[in-house]
Amino acid sequence: MSDIYEMMSTLRAVRRLKVDPIPRDVLETVLQAACWAPTGGNMQPWRVIVVSSPDRKQALADIYRPAWYKYAKGYDARLDALPTAEREKGQRARSAGDYLADHLHEAPAILMFIADPKQMAITDAKLDRISMVGGGSVYTAVQNAMLAARTEGLGCTLTTLHCLEEDKVKTALDIPNDWATLALVPLGYPVGSGHGSITRQSPEVLAFDDAFGVEWS
Repeated sequence: MSDIYEMMSTLRAVRRLKVDPIPRDVLETVLQAACWAPTGGNMQPWRVIVVSSPDRKQALADIYRPAWYKYAKGYDARLDALPTAEREKGQRARSAGDYLADHLHEAPAILMFIADPKQMAITDAKLDRISMVGGGSVYTAVQNAMLAARTEGLGCTLTTLHCLEEDKVKTALDIPNDWATLALVPLGYPVGSGHGSITRQSPEVLAFDDAFGVEWS
């Protein structure tokens, strides 16, 4: 059994995927992990569509590709302002993003996570800000699926760019109008090394001690 901390600390966004098929039992393991995730009120308001047919994968790719290249223009502008070492790292990520956009249709499987808002326990719906709670009943399942994929040696990444053209996505996958799309996760065995150590900010930056703004140490 792989160590959960190793899986979390090496869960890179893997955008270069082989076309090799994923065994059915491996996919079943990934889906089962998603089903174990906690949800508000234990409602499990989400579903996941395992997209594997060439026509539907191509339809998603045709939606995703222009969304990525539009997003990438702003990404490039941010890279220009970075120090050289960080800019080079960002450029590698940009190149991998281009690869995914151009080859998404070749991924063996694409997980499309969707949810029915009527089934969600959205406790912040009436607050004077953008609601955030509802997604918490779906992204736990997405994270579980991605950790399971990592454990099974699969590469994956989470993207939401498809939401820019959600109506087209719903048409492509026969999703009802009153359901929402939350995450697109391509799955496949990595090209090259795939996963590895990741760089994230530490608790010293992201955690506070007892109250907002109080340094954690």
